[in-house]
Amino acid sequence: MSQQIINNKSPEKEYYSETEKKEISKRYRKILNGAKEYIKEGDTRVIRKALNISMEAHKEMRRKSGEPYIYHPLEVALICVEEIGLGPTSIICALLHDVVEDTHITLKEIEKDFGPKVAQIIDGLTKIAENFEQTQSAQAENFRKMLLTLSQDVRVILIKLADRLHNMRTLGSMARNSQLKIAHETIYIYAPLAHRLGLYQIKSELEDLYLKYTEPEKYKEISSKLSSSKTARKRLIDGFMKPLNKRLAEAGLNFYIKGRPKHIYSIWKKLTTQNVSFENIYDLFAIRIIIKGIPPAEHDKEKAACWQAYSIVTDEYRPNPDRLKDWISTPRANGYESLHTTVMSNQGVWVEVQIRTERMDEIAEKGYAAHWKYKGTDTTLDKPLDQWLNQVRDTLADKDNSAIEFLEDFRGNLFSEEVFVFTPKGDLKVLRKGATVLDFAFDIHTEIGKKCTAGKVNSHLVPISHVLQNGDQVEILTTKNQKPSEDWLRFVVTSKAKARIKDILKESNKTHISEGKDIIYKKLKNLGIEPTLEVLNQLRAFFNKKDYNELFYFFGKTYIQADEIKKFKQEREAMANRQKKIVIDEKAFKDAKSFEKEIQKVKGNDTLLIGDDMQQIDFTLARCCNPIPGDDVFGFLTINEGIKIHRNLCPNAQQLLSNYGNRVIKARWASQLEKSYLVTIELSGIDRVGMIQDISKVISGELHINMRGLSVETFDGIFEGKIKVYVFDTKHLDILIGKLEEIEGVNSVLRAATE
Repeated sequence: MSQQIINNKSPEKEYYSETEKKEISKRYRKILNGAKEYIKEGDTRVIRKALNISMEAHKEMRRKSGEPYIYHPLEVALICVEEIGLGPTSIICALLHDVVEDTHITLKEIEKDFGPKVAQIIDGLTKIAENFEQTQSAQAENFRKMLLTLSQDVRVILIKLADRLHNMRTLGSMARNSQLKIAHETIYIYAPLAHRLGLYQIKSELEDLYLKYTEPEKYKEISSKLSSSKTARKRLIDGFMKPLNKRLAEAGLNFYIKGRPKHIYSIWKKLTTQNVSFENIYDLFAIRIIIKGIPPAEHDKEKAACWQAYSIVTDEYRPNPDRLKDWISTPRANGYESLHTTVMSNQGVWVEVQIRTERMDEIAEKGYAAHWKYKGTDTTLDKPLDQWLNQVRDTLADKDNSAIEFLEDFRGNLFSEEVFVFTPKGDLKVLRKGATVLDFAFDIHTEIGKKCTAGKVNSHLVPISHVLQNGDQVEILTTKNQKPSEDWLRFVVTSKAKARIKDILKESNKTHISEGKDIIYKKLKNLGIEPTLEVLNQLRAFFNKKDYNELFYFFGKTYIQADEIKKFKQEREAMANRQKKIVIDEKAFKDAKSFEKEIQKVKGNDTLLIGDDMQQIDFTLARCCNPIPGDDVFGFLTINEGIKIHRNLCPNAQQLLSNYGNRVIKARWASQLEKSYLVTIELSGIDRVGMIQDISKVISGELHINMRGLSVETFDGIFEGKIKVYVFDTKHLDILIGKLEEIEGVNSVLRAATE
């Protein structure tokens, strides 16, 4: 993408060296070879034309690594072919995906040369001009624009994922704040999107690369441990499979085996969320039994063969009954089909076993794209994905949502698992996990949802807020006089239900919005404040409302009284007084880039030094994550609170960096800093007499650390506690955590994610 471009305006007519031309030709041939089963007569000529246009358009551009920019579209096209399984149209679009955004070529020219379909896809891949107010998110707006074409052609998203994967693979040449922005954007949207479309290999690599650039030390540590245990892992797999190979062959099954460790990000998640050691991670690796030789159209034979293999595995090894997952009888919403079980090996290690056919494995690896290959064999294959795409269309249909609100709804659909429920006639409905009776009613029809008063689940009367479980049979009860209320939005999780309820409420809300606007404007005038866009933005932030309409509505409904604006005025004046010492006025700058230029003028570099007394720019440490010296941090330019410093691992980092990456500022700690910072430590273990005394002795006695608070709860001999202490930096904190871990009975000591 354009963020990895630098200009290369050479006076020479030859923009590519002979070596580079050979490399371009080599990569081009690789693309054609990979796609030869999809390429028909005449396709090669059009693909070559796309390459020539792209080479000419990008000839003056080089990536930050110094390579010709044309390598990037070539690599994106290769990913589309080799790792997703797309054909000629996608190759053409991948080669051209940046020309409209970054060069003089227009969409009209693309349409004239390649037709309306290619132009439509390129349009979906092209960013819109970043002329937004600071309160809006350029990234979210661009993502919504890209998704608008999803309902017409899913290749837009598949090519975008290929583009993002190559950018992540080459992220090493980017500046640190750009690495953070792109990595967090990837984990926030693109990795879940790859998962939802069934692209598990791409999803796993995106997650691993995110960790590589946000937590490099942790990434290296886990990678090293995986490498060192490779031989032992192979020995375990060979020993595990030896009796199974014999029994599967005797049963007449034609199969092969794939063994794979969990990917690095998945292991890191378990290490951080479950607080276990690498050696104690549950089912550290999985074995995949792939059954081959069954025609894709013969689904009954596929299912029978998988269950036969499952029976052999569980006869040989004892399964964990809670770990059986049958995604063959009911595939996931992205079309994924497989049997999963976890069994205890003879070496005393849990092993996850996945059983599937070759067709299922190809769909698992290449996701949505692989469905087109098998589309003619059975129409039921497309149902789960079609249902999900319909949910996306429902989300897209709600045009009144802000881009951020839209993004949150969309991410909810990406992350959610499914719940399978039935109508009174036995028809299967697949809804997002957590769906309620009211969600079910709106899924059937908007008119039924509007009039829903209660439901019968398995013949028992339940309220509209009742959460549905797998296998429930649901009947909706309606009354003529029922009307939706704002509370209903708390009872639904599906995009369709939310959108329909908002539409119904919209008309009645218009009056309140208009009244609220009048109240605010009148009160501001009385207080001598001009109701400018900046003031309204500050008001919205002060009252924690996501947009102007919500702000006006709350005043119109008198949920917020007009006199509350006096408090806003007082806070605004106090803030202005606090910030008089700032030499640079942050609000005068549209984004962090222009702001960094000003920092450079003042300090001679573009990085904010935290704790430097000579620094002439004010900032505050974010309360959501309380960063301390030694933490990897970034600065964030807020609307009306100046610069906030956040930890890279702040719970809010993903959302800030993904939605407002243009307001991120490079920041680091000044080396001469000597100041104490408040952190919260969570610890647990086996309770005993004197435990609190020993903890206090380590903190106050041995390390002479000031303690602000200590709270401990015990239950059935187990204690859990929180300690608030003041430390100088992360090294100081690590020493404290190490000492606490040495106390008898203490099992776990962690720094809290939020303070």
